Amino acid sequence: MIEIGSLRALAAIEQHGSVIAASEVMGFSPSAVSQQIKKLEKQTGFPVLERRGRGVLLTERGLTLAAYGRRILSELEELESTLLADPTKPTGHLKVVSFSTACRGLVGPLLGRLASSGADLDISVLAEDPREAVARVANGEADLGVVHNWNSVPLVIPEHMALDWLGEDVADVLVHRDHALAGRSEVQPADLVDERWISTPHGAICNEALLRIFADRGRVPNIRVYDPDFATHIALVEQGAVVALVPRLGRPALPADVVALPLVNPMQVRQVGIVYRRTMAASPGVQHVAGLLREVAATPGAAGPLRSVASRDFKLG
Repeated sequence: MIEIGSLRALAAIEQHGSVIAASEVMGFSPSAVSQQIKKLEKQTGFPVLERRGRGVLLTERGLTLAAYGRRILSELEELESTLLADPTKPTGHLKVVSFSTACRGLVGPLLGRLASSGADLDISVLAEDPREAVARVANGEADLGVVHNWNSVPLVIPEHMALDWLGEDVADVLVHRDHALAGRSEVQPADLVDERWISTPHGAICNEALLRIFADRGRVPNIRVYDPDFATHIALVEQGAVVALVPRLGRPALPADVVALPLVNPMQVRQVGIVYRRTMAASPGVQHVAGLLREVAATPGAAGPLRSVASRDFKLG
């Protein structure tokens, strides 16, 4: 009889491209994963991997078996999260992956509420850009993701995942109080084309959102500094070195020398939501954490609160 652990190892190798990468995701040694594959080949009577250079590829029958395995593993996950779970007693370990500002503004308060909610849940948290968060939830490395979707940079969500909106997060332009624009009630892209900027790194969604602001004007923002931490953005604005586009979610109280200006035409808004695999939709743990995140998102404080948002459609990939 084919063992579930062996199917899981084969599916992980197919997803991640090598035994070593699969072992890192599964939390086992490469040797242990290889043993699972050898066991699978013995159980089935045919090879599922073949060597190609220094790596491995799935054989044709291995690919077919991996496809069956993914379906079986999905059905098993759904079974474990519904029939085998007590809906009144969320228990177990959940892996949450969240973008950084949501870690401060949403996940931090969530962990505080979780301690007093009575649920026997153990949660670990990893900070990642939304694209990486979606990938980790999609392939089973994480159970729930907190993601954002800029109005100018749509986030692609696979069809086997579900999304619940929490609200909208507005981003402001931050300038030094001595800046020529500091007295404005709002600013537009035309006011900002000649400014020196700090941005998140190349390829990050927030960096792409900044670039899109000026796309219709045929200009590229003059980015002098790249840094992933918005706290650094605020510090450099305070020193008068740059201006920055910084979301409100998780943003601390601004220093006296930093002024936040609403940006219009277009306003920069990102929709904030949670994603999980559809097979986990009825999981008591996922639903409990999702409920606490909704409470946090609607509570005044570091999270804003987030502005309410009507249900929208993601572009599905």
